[in-house]
Amino acid sequence: MTAEHSTREHDRLTSEQVRIIGMHCAACVSRVERALKSVPGVAAAEVSLATESARLTFDPEITDQDQVREAVLDIGYDLERVSPTEELEEVLRRRDEEREAEYSEMLRRFRVGLWLTLPVLLIGHGGLLIPVIRDLGPGTMRWLWAVSGVLTLPIMIYVGRGFFVRGWAAFRRHDATMDTLVALGTGAAWAYSTVAVVAPGLFPEGTGHPFYEATAVVITLVVLGQALEARAKGKTSQAIRRLMDLRPPTARVERDGAEMEIPAVEVRLGDLVVVRPGEKVPVDGEVESGRTVVDESMLTGESIPVEKEPGDEIVGGTLNASGLVRFRATRIGRDMVLARIVEMVREAQGSKPPIQKVVDVVASYFVPSVMIIATVAFALWYTFGPPPALNYAVVVSVSVLVIACPCSLGLATPISIMVAVGKAAEYGILIRNGEALQRAKDIDTVILDKTGTITLGRPQLTDVVTLADIGEDDVLMLAASVEQGSEHPIARAVVEGAVQRGLQVEDATAFEAVPGKGVRATVGGRTVLVGTADFLDEQGLDTVAASEAADRLSEDGKSPIMVATHREVVGVLAVADAVKEDSAAAIARLKAMGLRVVMITGDHETTAAAIARQVGVDETFARVLPGQKAGRVKELQAMGRSVAMVGDGINDAPALAQADVGIAIGTGTDVAIEAGDITLMGGSLVGVVHVVEISHATLRNIRQNLVGAFFYNVLGIPVAAGVLFPLFGVLLSPMLAGAAMAFSSVTVVTNANRLRAFRPAGVGT
Repeated sequence: MTAEHSTREHDRLTSEQVRIIGMHCAACVSRVERALKSVPGVAAAEVSLATESARLTFDPEITDQDQVREAVLDIGYDLERVSPTEELEEVLRRRDEEREAEYSEMLRRFRVGLWLTLPVLLIGHGGLLIPVIRDLGPGTMRWLWAVSGVLTLPIMIYVGRGFFVRGWAAFRRHDATMDTLVALGTGAAWAYSTVAVVAPGLFPEGTGHPFYEATAVVITLVVLGQALEARAKGKTSQAIRRLMDLRPPTARVERDGAEMEIPAVEVRLGDLVVVRPGEKVPVDGEVESGRTVVDESMLTGESIPVEKEPGDEIVGGTLNASGLVRFRATRIGRDMVLARIVEMVREAQGSKPPIQKVVDVVASYFVPSVMIIATVAFALWYTFGPPPALNYAVVVSVSVLVIACPCSLGLATPISIMVAVGKAAEYGILIRNGEALQRAKDIDTVILDKTGTITLGRPQLTDVVTLADIGEDDVLMLAASVEQGSEHPIARAVVEGAVQRGLQVEDATAFEAVPGKGVRATVGGRTVLVGTADFLDEQGLDTVAASEAADRLSEDGKSPIMVATHREVVGVLAVADAVKEDSAAAIARLKAMGLRVVMITGDHETTAAAIARQVGVDETFARVLPGQKAGRVKELQAMGRSVAMVGDGINDAPALAQADVGIAIGTGTDVAIEAGDITLMGGSLVGVVHVVEISHATLRNIRQNLVGAFFYNVLGIPVAAGVLFPLFGVLLSPMLAGAAMAFSSVTVVTNANRLRAFRPAGVGT
């Protein structure tokens, strides 16, 4: 295959997220992934147990969607595609209803199992508490045991039906799942007990003791555990629901000269939308009239409101805090920034980090291994165990099968990723996949682009130095009056500086510009010159004192501008790309974490050094062209460093792609959302700190889950097999094994949900 042909194939690849119905454990995940990858044209398949979904990457010219579903059906599961035109709110609403229905059904089955299990338990173990039962004769007890067997049948047929149906389907495919373990264990216990009751003579004297209570209790407890697990998993998607709730249900639009209120989903492109103070913005658009302040904290994580005026972009889901505005709808439905953020969060929640892929492989071998261990344990107990050896052998093998469910292993990682991605979204951090979240924990070097990342990315007036008997405001007013007609960024910075000080800018006449040097104009009858030292020197003015002030400002990385009137230099203005107010604090926190912080910029060394001093960066790369930034990242990686690149997501794109973790600074624009592994919807570098903190908290939570899950199985299986019996006379009951298995998954999900309470350092409660 030629490289060109391979490239064309890669360009055709598309991605789609589908729902997988019927998964219950990590072994299911591996099985579904293998089936999906076997379909022609499918390049990659990533299945998540926590979100019950799969992310497919495939060639639409080769892959037949019916084949994809057929591959899943063939192994006992089902696949559901979501129509691309279906509103996300409808999808989430339907999923919530399905999960609630699943929880209610499981709870109903548990209640039935509980009421049927109580008399079975009473018959099996009531003699320990009730002397009357203990004193009953063998004939009476046999009838009571027969009653237990009859009561246990509906528990198996109704309460635990799913285990047997799915287990049988797996057996027919020559496969084994968690359902296989439960079905085998409880089925074997019931069959043994029934034979012991119906034909006790088949067993050696004293060995034919039934234990229907094991079957009843195990099935009932496992169903309860699955119900609690379903309930807990439902809570992990609350972040998506909160994001969707940001969008108001209705919108006010002007059509045919009349204002009307309609459902937000009915807003059309080009509609003129009216938003009053205190109302949420229903769709994305561009302000046409009115001025206001908008609270964008729910999207960006930044608490400072943003001023909006005609021509500014306004984003759906944000809160209009003050004035009435009218804006033209430019993005609706799935194209809205909010909808795309939600979609990114959903995709990331369904992705898996490298650590989970190892777990999936282990889990795929786990179930067959457990069946072998159960068989060996049965043989050893039957051969070498104390009398009644057969009873002991059955109890041990059933306990091993029941306790060894790999559910907790399958949930340990994805459930934590799911919660963490949702939590990050609450702080304006969009994490594209679980792999980026895991890699973020290991970074030791952070490269920060200067312009737009450390700084605001636009010139601002920083200093006004006076050199004559004239006030700062007068110097600034004269300069702004001359510059107000210019579109040059420095001129705009001077004018904006005057406006911020509340100065009244006067009209200028006789305006004359000298390109690259300065301007001359008449303001209030006075000739005013604004420009470089060379420009004023050419006009015969004395610039010695002004040059000393200009040199000091230049050393600080600022651009000096001289102002003269009446043939005298009266002041020096300084304009610079101002540092964001929290950049220095964020960099200090990164360094406190032990990270090496490097600044990269295309500016000359003097400006770079000045900004570095101001924010506390110890190392800088200056005069670096956009195309060379990726090379700098490679150099650090070649030295063994794990690098995070932080940039604006446009000219830094090659470096973002090269870095181990690319973090794009954005404000909700298309480019910002698409660039990098992680996108910070706000412009603050504090978001980078939060990324590192969330990553560490998530991986710590995953390790806790995995250690707990592995410890449970490593310890539980030998105990169930009876290793403690020779030393302490302790043998695990199948009932306790069932309880332990059921609640191991609940423990993992509950621990993962602790991340919902996580708050990055410095964030108030």
